[in-house]
Amino acid sequence: MRKTVIGEVTSAASSKTIKVMVPRTVKHPLYGKYLKRRTVYHAHDEQGDAKLGDTVELVSCRPRSKIKRWELLRVVMQDTADGEA
Repeated sequence: MRKTVIGEVTSAASSKTIKVMVPRTVKHPLYGKYLKRRTVYHAHDEQGDAKLGDTVELVSCRPRSKIKRWELLRVVMQDTADGEA
């Protein structure tokens, strides 16, 4: 079974590569407070389906390059704020 994660696209500037931020919460070992942490994955996007701000699902794959270990499975939700600042 291959691992899957869901996150938000933070960069789609590269050809066939997207950067996806996956948030998580961890409990502080001493104080017990829950802290927000994030992991940024570089993923392979062959057709260029994902755009900046989209929510996507990634699946683990064989290493495609030095940093790419994930590939785009599907776009869960497209960003509706196109061009708004």
